[in-house]
Amino acid sequence: MTDPRTILWQARQGAVPADWRVFTKRRGKLSGFFRGTSDHPDPLLVITPDVAVEYISERKPLTIVAFHELSGMKLRVAGSDSSAIVYSWIDLRYVDGRKKKWPSGRFANDLEAIQGFIEAYGAHKALRGYA
Repeated sequence: MTDPRTILWQARQGAVPADWRVFTKRRGKLSGFFRGTSDHPDPLLVITPDVAVEYISERKPLTIVAFHELSGMKLRVAGSDSSAIVYSWIDLRYVDGRKKKWPSGRFANDLEAIQGFIEAYGAHKALRGYA
C-alpha cells in the first residue's frame, strides 16, 4: 500500500491514475473560522483499488480503510417518519473481528462516495481472487 499522505498529496496535485476516485468538500470560511480550521486544506477522500483515505483537518487523524483488512461490508440506510432525511453508511467487518461504521467524516451520506467505496471494494475482491 502506498503511504496515505502520498495518496492525498497526489490527489491534491490533480494527476491521479484512472482507477482512483477523488472527492472533495469545500471548507466554508465561516465554519472554518469557528472551528479554527480555515487555514487547513479542504477535506478530501481518495479511493484507490486497495485503500480509501479520508482527510478532514489537521486536528483529526486520517481515516484509512485498507480493503485487504476487510472480511465484508453491508450498506445501511435509515430514516425517520418525522423528517425527510435519510442517512446512509457502510458497516465494515474486519478480518480480525472488528466492526466499524464508514464514512466517518465530512463525506457521511455522500451517495456517490459511498457507491465509489463499494465499487472499489468489489473490484479489489474480484481482482485479488477473494470469495
